Amino acid sequence: MKWTVYLIRHGKTEGNLRRAYIGVTDQPLCEAGKQELAWWSGRLPRPDALWCSPLLRCRQTAQILYPAVDAQICQKLRECDFGAFEGKNYEQLKGHPAYQRWLDSGGTIPFPGGEDPMAFRVRSVSAFQAIARQATQQHPGGTLAIVCHGGTIMAVLEALVAPHEFYRWQVPNAGGYRFSYDAETGQAAEIVKFTPGGGR
Repeated sequence: MKWTVYLIRHGKTEGNLRRAYIGVTDQPLCEAGKQELAWWSGRLPRPDALWCSPLLRCRQTAQILYPAVDAQICQKLRECDFGAFEGKNYEQLKGHPAYQRWLDSGGTIPFPGGEDPMAFRVRSVSAFQAIARQATQQHPGGTLAIVCHGGTIMAVLEALVAPHEFYRWQVPNAGGYRFSYDAETGQAAEIVKFTPGGGR
């Protein structure tokens, strides 16, 4: 069973404008984020299955992109809990010993008071696999859209395509990746990055 999958990062929030670590903080989209998402109106195909993270910024994004499609919620798609770094940006954290240790680790050690990034990656991949299985049970293939977070997208594509290349798959707000996914083999191919305004 083959699917065309769209992994879409939510639109901008106030925290994104500040380049802050926004994980479990349930921020809404900011006005700039809503306007950026409006560019996609009519440009994305209607999905046969639509899933999204439970966080408000993702639910709002799904509603703007696909107003006539009901999104199913997957709790495991939520962003990583950044713990003590939550809501802060680099300028606020630089010089902090715990933050420097995290940077020196390549972003692999647990966030102080938050989630283990490696466990987060496992959770994200597990969520994608569960969604793909359920979608395949309901449809013989088609278009699957998942509205989630930047970290979630990076975790999924790292697992499907390029092990140990997590940061290769960074994508801006309101952008994402389209690819062909074989639900039987778990293989992804024909990966295309897309961003608002049609850039890559």
